[in-house]
Amino acid sequence: MAKSQFREYVESFLVSIIAAALIIAFVAQSFLVEGSSMEPSFHDGQRMLVEKVSYRFGDPKRGQVVVFRYPSDRRRKFIKRIVGVPGDEILIRGGFLYVNGVRLDEGYVNGPTYGTYGSPTFGPVLVPEGHYFVLGDNRRNSDDSRYPDVGFVPRRDLVGRALFVYWPISQARSVQIPSVFERVE
Repeated sequence: MAKSQFREYVESFLVSIIAAALIIAFVAQSFLVEGSSMEPSFHDGQRMLVEKVSYRFGDPKRGQVVVFRYPSDRRRKFIKRIVGVPGDEILIRGGFLYVNGVRLDEGYVNGPTYGTYGSPTFGPVLVPEGHYFVLGDNRRNSDDSRYPDVGFVPRRDLVGRALFVYWPISQARSVQIPSVFERVE
């Protein structure tokens, strides 16, 4: 009898491991925020749940916070905010982000938005089909689509979208799309 109980425990353990692996691979995964590129929205050391299902059935939207594979080293994963979807025109001028000619007053960012390497402007650039333009919320300290090592992020490199912060518990909350993106056509 002890042998069959032991076998039952082993089988249950193996089924649990396989189920967990499938969930992590296809449904949802924990993600650790590392660095300050998303401050003040997200902080170093926070943990969030990233879901992987919705992009199989629908398109990513402006304002969503996503995790993607870093193009220069696909083993690394970055977290940024989508600000441009395929066909959007992106321009940075005078410390502001413009999407399709609409100036976004982004109250959630840390400081003004500039181009690359301190330049006051960036673009205009057109987001190509199948790609996304991403920016960190800490625009003065973010390796994002403004820089050639990231550039436009291909859809295939998107891992998923951030759903909610769960750690530390005192900072638990859902991740929302800022209302400023509703103005962009």
